[in-house]
Amino acid sequence: MTTRAAVSPRYLLSCALSLTGNSVAGVILPLVLLATTGDALAAGTLALICAVPQMLIGLAGGALIDCLNRRDVSIASDLLSALSVALLPIVDLTFGLSFGWFVALGLLGAVGDIPGMTARDALLPAVCDHDRRSLQKFMGLSQSIDSLTVIVGPALAAFLLTVTDGVSALWFTAAMSLAAALVTLTLPRSIGSVEAASAEEAPEGGIVSGMRAALRDGVRVLFRGDALLRSSVLLTFGIVMIMGSFQGIVLPVHFTDASSPELLGYVLSAMSVGMLASSLAYSALAHRLRRRTWLIVSLVGMAAGVAIIGALPAFPALLAGALVVGLSAGPASALLGFFTFDRIPAERRGSALGTQNSLMLVAAPVAVFASSVVVEAAGVAAAALALAACWMLVTLAALRVPSLRDLGDGDSAATARAERGPNTGTEAEPAR
Repeated sequence: MTTRAAVSPRYLLSCALSLTGNSVAGVILPLVLLATTGDALAAGTLALICAVPQMLIGLAGGALIDCLNRRDVSIASDLLSALSVALLPIVDLTFGLSFGWFVALGLLGAVGDIPGMTARDALLPAVCDHDRRSLQKFMGLSQSIDSLTVIVGPALAAFLLTVTDGVSALWFTAAMSLAAALVTLTLPRSIGSVEAASAEEAPEGGIVSGMRAALRDGVRVLFRGDALLRSSVLLTFGIVMIMGSFQGIVLPVHFTDASSPELLGYVLSAMSVGMLASSLAYSALAHRLRRRTWLIVSLVGMAAGVAIIGALPAFPALLAGALVVGLSAGPASALLGFFTFDRIPAERRGSALGTQNSLMLVAAPVAVFASSVVVEAAGVAAAALALAACWMLVTLAALRVPSLRDLGDGDSAATARAERGPNTGTEAEPAR
């Protein structure tokens, strides 16, 4: 019998390289922009300018991966990402960076990053089929690696900022994206091929029609009919917008004003370490408490951590607040993810998740821009307190909304099997 070389280790390595590069860039780029322009509003404006194109690129990317080889799309995306980041230090050395260059290269990076993320996700089942691995177990391994890169990235960014200037540190990010593309190139091209059935189901009007159909169908699934799904999606939006504003504008401005930009990476790493720990704890102890209890404990704990961060205290206390947020966030994140996958019909999962991701790409920059306006008008301390107040409102709303009170804790044993998934590795049966 012929033995095929396993591709899953190379697939995971490629994902880890790409995600680590993006995680480092997520810390360094706001600091570089602030150092270049000296204007917090510029960072928010950049995020807003890129928001709508990012959404369109996200929808187009979803349509593209149903028409093109997904391995090839992933390689091209990582190469574009590497180019967009590498051009920043090159431009800085030749012409000098300006706000316009950040806009142009930010859009180029979006063309690479967003379809690349979708292509890698779409490759995962094919990788499992090739290596005859359980999709359910492999998803757990993939998620663990994602969590580790979120921890490593900010800490690595902090180290790079201590040994070099911010712009030069971007060479590392470009190298990570290039390495990810080279590793993906070693995968057999056949795992990225689009099945004939998928091609036959593609809209006749091409990518544009596919984008419109995916957006329309996705919005219908996410926001109509299922109150629990709608509440879960809206709560996820609130978390992404508020925490994205802290990470994207408030904390970078705070540490830049304190002449300690490298400390941002340590705060974000503390949050990620806490979230990894709480996610693992929830996975082991999920059935010890009711879902409603997990949600209450998680949301209240996150509110306490955000209250600490919102006060912008001394660095040790800020680090502790970030750790509290992470240690509390795991159960809520797992529950919201479970409700999303559980309540979306399998045959509409692609359009719904693609729409959700694209809308997230708009929501977070809008929140960052609004926060940057507050920073410019009233100062970073006022912006931090405003975000903390918004978080308290989101928490109170989530605890009071009727659809998040009955979370299926009294369902039959079939629901528990749906959460754990069958031992065969096939998709979990939806809870009724």
